[in-house]
Amino acid sequence: MASAAPPNFSWVAPGKLAGLAMPRLPAHYRYMYEAGIRHLISLTERNPPYHDTCPGIQIHRIRIADFSPPSPEQIQRFLQVVEDANAKGEAAAVHCMLGFGRTGTMLACYLVKSQKISGVDAIHKIREIRPGSIETSEQEKAVIQFHQRIK
Repeated sequence: MASAAPPNFSWVAPGKLAGLAMPRLPAHYRYMYEAGIRHLISLTERNPPYHDTCPGIQIHRIRIADFSPPSPEQIQRFLQVVEDANAKGEAAAVHCMLGFGRTGTMLACYLVKSQKISGVDAIHKIREIRPGSIETSEQEKAVIQFHQRIK
């Protein structure tokens, strides 16, 4: 069966972490699996459709309301899933509905921790890679506060 790139898919850390909009077709899961992604972190209130068509990808649920920032605990849980996957040589991907707000916020927090950069720099970097990311001032604040907590 053919694979197709999910909407708004891009690597933030090649082979380690990618961001995307909600996968909507079995071909999207095949694409991720072929790219080495074994963990999909879903930030939406409902499960992504067809998530059961690719048993090789484990779904991790962290429900965050649309346009809302993640809590410190949700950020930690997200980073732990990514770290655990990467430690096994597996890639992770994260999605919300369109792959901008909640996804961009989590990706920026990942850059703060992995590259030891400021929250502001991480936000700029994610917006370069994924234009339109991190949609609200509360989401920006969550990244900046995360940096304050871990520095």
